[in-house]
Amino acid sequence: MAFSGDQPPPHIAIIPSAGMGHLTPSCRLATTLATQGCHVSFVVIHPMVSNAESNSMTTFLSSFPSIHPIHVNVAPLTGSGDPFFLQFEAIRQSPHLILPLLNSSSPPITSFIVDIALASTFLPAITPTGISTYIFFTSSASMLAFFSYFPIHKVNKTAAATVGDVEVPGVSLVPMASVPMALHDPEELFTIQVLENARALVQANGVLINTFEALEPKALMALNDGVVVPGFPPVIAVGLLKQLSLKEKMGFPWLDEQPERSVLYVSFGSRTAMSVEYMRELGVGLVKSGAKFLWVIKMKKVDKEEEQVDLEQVLGEEMVERIKERGSMVVHGWVEQEEILKHGAVGGFLSHCGWNSVMEAALHGVPVLAWPRHGDQRVNAELVRRSGLGIWMEEWSWGGEGKVVKGEEIAERVKELMESPAVRSSVARMAAEAVKAVGEGRSSEKNLVEFIAKLKG
Repeated sequence: MAFSGDQPPPHIAIIPSAGMGHLTPSCRLATTLATQGCHVSFVVIHPMVSNAESNSMTTFLSSFPSIHPIHVNVAPLTGSGDPFFLQFEAIRQSPHLILPLLNSSSPPITSFIVDIALASTFLPAITPTGISTYIFFTSSASMLAFFSYFPIHKVNKTAAATVGDVEVPGVSLVPMASVPMALHDPEELFTIQVLENARALVQANGVLINTFEALEPKALMALNDGVVVPGFPPVIAVGLLKQLSLKEKMGFPWLDEQPERSVLYVSFGSRTAMSVEYMRELGVGLVKSGAKFLWVIKMKKVDKEEEQVDLEQVLGEEMVERIKERGSMVVHGWVEQEEILKHGAVGGFLSHCGWNSVMEAALHGVPVLAWPRHGDQRVNAELVRRSGLGIWMEEWSWGGEGKVVKGEEIAERVKELMESPAVRSSVARMAAEAVKAVGEGRSSEKNLVEFIAKLKG
């Protein structure tokens, strides 16, 4: 989009929260807006929780010098609990530190885009200024519908001791087993954050979301028609957000040597640790499946706490030898996931169903075997199954809950994923829809252009 000489481009400030699941899509949104001719400022919070965040931000800023960083030091919260939720809270309590820096920007900021985890404190602080404020929701529209309706469900529910099933109006039933585990505890910090942030959403001028209409038509319609929450702001689907064209790329020569669509990529995200017992059964399943695989293992939730891993000690000498015999690969550490998923050798993805992972798989036509571990991931896994993007074994437990899934069962599901013509066909159809959505004049591209035009007023 070009802006005429007497029509300066909008100056958009993006305020992300913590964790790669939030930071990566925020960076992608920033570059998307910048390539559309907008002036973009990006808040960089210090200190960051993980090395992955720090390294990613350094590479991002060097790769996109037109995006203006605004560095802010926030006092980290200490105490027990999820370190990323504590960081959400530390940033959520910091509009008094962040907004003065943004308000002194030149040219003046014309719009704020605020991460959903920060909505309850930043929206009340910005609204009185008259500057338009949009929320960036970093999961699916199905999860946004659940998230926004959850406070109403809590008020309506008579048995306050339990959450129960959640019937989201106009969308679907979210069974109690799929409600994020933390939300079952009303005293949990995450529950408090969700309720407060969800209630604040009606103050926003709109909600941007990284999805596309062909994938989630029902949820997007119910949200925009006010069926889920009356008076809800417009929900603007701008996905799929494009991969970042970074200066530094991570290569995998091993993948280049593999036949087309022959490799299963296995990863449970940037902040999902897995016990040794789970990993050993997973290793058994992967080997028994007969497929070659690229497996990214993670032992700690925060990568700064990771130590050098002795695979033989974790998986056992026999398993490590069998993996070598299969010609497969195990990686410990951060990888550029989309570089792997778009590689022609990758034919399947065993995934936790974090939303970035789902969208990347959809774009590149990689079938997903869903194994959600926490948070929004069961809601996303149901969408994967319903849309034809892959398979979800609903009875498989999330992390830390229920019995360990045995290797034999994992092997059977991997075979189904890698060999089923029906799965491959349905995924290819959805991938075609994903590519269409971002084409010129199509749904997501059109939504983005209209959004920027509205900011200019």
